[in-house]
Amino acid sequence: MAKRMRILTATMADGYVKTIGPTPAPFTHYWRIVAHLGGGRTEVFWGHAKSLREANGKRVATEQAAKQRGWERYDFEVVALEEAPA
Repeated sequence: MAKRMRILTATMADGYVKTIGPTPAPFTHYWRIVAHLGGGRTEVFWGHAKSLREANGKRVATEQAAKQRGWERYDFEVVALEEAPA
């Protein structure tokens, strides 16, 4: 039997909207890191997770990456994905 396909949407606090899918994966949360590199430069990393706990687990890795790569600072955000039928 085929898995049910879903369209997932994340809306960030700054109004950015990310759409994922169609996918049968059980993702529930979207995370985004905006790394401020200095000199006005930024780099964005993002992903999706199967739980809030998994998404928040990226924070530790982000702290380590910031130190290793010498980021001035970073913004880490997690939002719940909203589902629409595909």
